[in-house]
Amino acid sequence: MTAPAKYAELFATESRDHLTAMEHALLELEADHGAREALDELFRSVHTIKGMSGVMGYDAVTSLAHAMESMLARVRAGAETLTPSAIETLFEASDALNRAVEVATSGRPSALDISGLVKRLTTKDTRSRRRRAASPKARGGTSVVVQLEPGTPLPGARAHIVVARLGAIAVVHGVSPSPDEMEGEAFDGVLTIRVETPEDDETVTDAVRSCGFVRDVRIERGGSAVAPARSTPMTFDDAWSGEVLAAPLQRYVRIDLRRLDHLMNLVGELVIERGRLQSLAARHDDPVLDEVVTKATRLIGEIQDGVLGSRMVPVWQVFDRFPRVVRDAARSLRKEVTLTLQGREIELDRALLEQVADPLVHLLRNAVDHGIEPVAERRAAGKADAGHIVLSARRERSAVIISVADDGAGVDRARVLQKAKASGLLDEDVHRLSDDEVLRVIARAGFSTAERVSEVSGRGVGIDAVVARIRSLGGAVDFTTREGKGTTFELRLPVTLAIIPALIARVGEEAYALPLTHVTETLQSARGIIRKVRGRQVLVLREQILPLLDLRSVVGLPSRDVEGCQIVIVEATDRRAGLVIDRLLGQHEIVVKTFDAVRGAASGFNGATILADGTAALILDVGGLLKE
Repeated sequence: MTAPAKYAELFATESRDHLTAMEHALLELEADHGAREALDELFRSVHTIKGMSGVMGYDAVTSLAHAMESMLARVRAGAETLTPSAIETLFEASDALNRAVEVATSGRPSALDISGLVKRLTTKDTRSRRRRAASPKARGGTSVVVQLEPGTPLPGARAHIVVARLGAIAVVHGVSPSPDEMEGEAFDGVLTIRVETPEDDETVTDAVRSCGFVRDVRIERGGSAVAPARSTPMTFDDAWSGEVLAAPLQRYVRIDLRRLDHLMNLVGELVIERGRLQSLAARHDDPVLDEVVTKATRLIGEIQDGVLGSRMVPVWQVFDRFPRVVRDAARSLRKEVTLTLQGREIELDRALLEQVADPLVHLLRNAVDHGIEPVAERRAAGKADAGHIVLSARRERSAVIISVADDGAGVDRARVLQKAKASGLLDEDVHRLSDDEVLRVIARAGFSTAERVSEVSGRGVGIDAVVARIRSLGGAVDFTTREGKGTTFELRLPVTLAIIPALIARVGEEAYALPLTHVTETLQSARGIIRKVRGRQVLVLREQILPLLDLRSVVGLPSRDVEGCQIVIVEATDRRAGLVIDRLLGQHEIVVKTFDAVRGAASGFNGATILADGTAALILDVGGLLKE
């Protein structure tokens, strides 16, 4: 019988973490078949998934995890070696395990046939058992006597860590003193663990000392060795599970994301009311009221920071998916590529992080296909055989910068220029492209210089989707390329989507918000800069001709002479324009409230906010406005 549905989501979340760890361990083992730590990490992750799925009643997951565990146990015991074929089998098993978890937690009938894969994983199981039975190290029992350093903080918790660490490389049969006695004041820091393990003494000792605060380790082997009389018989899986051991050190709890979203909405309301409260207090000369408002403002600010902080997640939660993406793309194109991750600890709003995953996949696959050269070309250019891609994240004031940099051939400007002219995107008198101009060309929908369509890229889909998505998130894309040296894309993102900086503009009696990420500059209309081309008004700005849009026309108000009005230069993707407004009210941080547009209402808006005086202001969708 399967577990209740309410536990399925928790199982899926836990399993995804372990599946990600498995992917990384497999990639490390593929590069170095003797990477012992990676092998141990892979074994622990598979073992944990097996245990959890057994409790949940997910038989397919349990069977596959058990088969993987059996194979890995043989490798750890030296009964089998890791070959490229074995690594590939483990990759297939990892993918199948991922699918099995998804099917099991979705409640759908399973159509997965894992019998063949299980058979391949367990083919050498009998030979493994024969070798292990013949091994003198695995026969009988082993007693590990551990003495902690005097004055060890929380010695009982440290003892639990020692037992858990041994459980990763051995079967724990008993421990003295008992878990309850370890927690007592009488515990003197000396414990004896009875284990069965094929590992040598040095490996066992290193495992214990890696726990820290260990003064001495003594190992006694032999079939007659037994734990002291007060030892409590138990199995590692039952009595020393990760949940029990983690309990004294628990620091984190899982929260339903809908609760965080609800809290964020409430904080937004508080921020709005804070602005109104400050505005009202400014009209009264009351010191007591001012003091209360000041305290309330500070507290609301701290609540806002706290809730925003609770929504922040480290970028590694998305970054860790990409080594496999790069590996598979490189194998498909028969290229050698390495990926380095930097700034994995940088935090970003979880909603933003989810939205930025697809653009990063586009950029990484594009770097492998268009950026990194084949081995022969790299050798001819004096480069290493393996191309190198760096995916990094860093904080810069109130923004997070995520960059994808490769050491490939760079963008061929001449080829881009030629293709752009042939496509009618550029005039024939254009002879050179800057980095910004190259980006604007390659970000055109459907533009591609690829001579063939591959599984990775070449369909003209990619950079335009990246730029559009990042701009829709209130971000910007920077681009640099050096021929023969490589290409770098930088995605500049706000830390959160919930509260953004914006310019407040007035047209008629209404106020409108323009996200600052789309604003490049503001200026006052003057004689000579407004002209007419083919019956339409345009703006001449530093020898550039930009289309002129009147916000009055967008919202259905009567137009007026633009001279004397203020103009905001806005930009989205590869389009720029001058937006005519009546006047600017200033720059403010606004709380974004999304809504579904009313049928027949004016397009060009994708949200609303409440200003300090309590009035509502629509948020301009610059990208949508410039496409019209």
